[in-house]
Amino acid sequence: MSEKIEYGTTGKPHPYHMVNPSIWPMLSAFAAGLMAVGGVFFMHDKGSALLILGFMAVLACMFFWWRDVVFEAVVEKAHSAVAKIGFRFGMMLFIASELMFFVAFFWAFFNASLFPVGGIWPPEGIVTVDPLGLPLLMTMILLLSGCTVTWAHAAILNSDKDGFVKALGLTTALGFVFLCFQVYEYTHLLFGFKDGIFPSTFYMATGFHGFHVLVGTIFLGVCWKRAKADHFTKDSHFGFEAAAWYWHFVDVVWLFLFVAVYFWGAGDAIAH
Repeated sequence: MSEKIEYGTTGKPHPYHMVNPSIWPMLSAFAAGLMAVGGVFFMHDKGSALLILGFMAVLACMFFWWRDVVFEAVVEKAHSAVAKIGFRFGMMLFIASELMFFVAFFWAFFNASLFPVGGIWPPEGIVTVDPLGLPLLMTMILLLSGCTVTWAHAAILNSDKDGFVKALGLTTALGFVFLCFQVYEYTHLLFGFKDGIFPSTFYMATGFHGFHVLVGTIFLGVCWKRAKADHFTKDSHFGFEAAAWYWHFVDVVWLFLFVAVYFWGAGDAIAH
């Protein structure tokens, strides 16, 4: 299937995608601003209505803007090989920016643990999580999901639609199961977010990762739906490829969390 040819002001064809006029960038900026103002109001005990309204507006802009991008890719065939290279670089930079968030959380955790107040880590009175229990099971689930998303990638490269759809469905299901276990873990922890530096860094690091798992699961779920609608081919499947990159990033970050926060940070929990 031939790619759409774009023309510049000189009338000469070029491989770049000239985006049609869109209202979504401007609306997204207003929605994000509304959510930020709502967050300020919420943190000053002025209610959460504005925050919720802004959040819903951001979600709506995301949905309709990405719907237009899918239309450009599937119907208009506007994404040339050069445009896809731009998408790839954009996704790489996005993942790199997300990595910096986790670097900050790990920095806070190691700074607090290597130079603990009172010379004790974990702090006195903190009952840590046994890493060989539920966290190990959650690790196995994420590692298995990494295998299934790789299976999906191999299937689409071999034009195996059935295998592609099955593997994507399994990966999405595994992500949902992981989230269920994390919710269960949080409801059974014996410390709260404000109980000291260990709980604060624990909840920030694992909770932010859990949010990424939620985003990745939704991302893969949308790809699963699109796969069933034949939106992806052997030669054109960047939407799925971006989701797979993101999912592998989530897997690798969890391995570091498991080793550093759960295993090394558990202290005497392993011995008992």
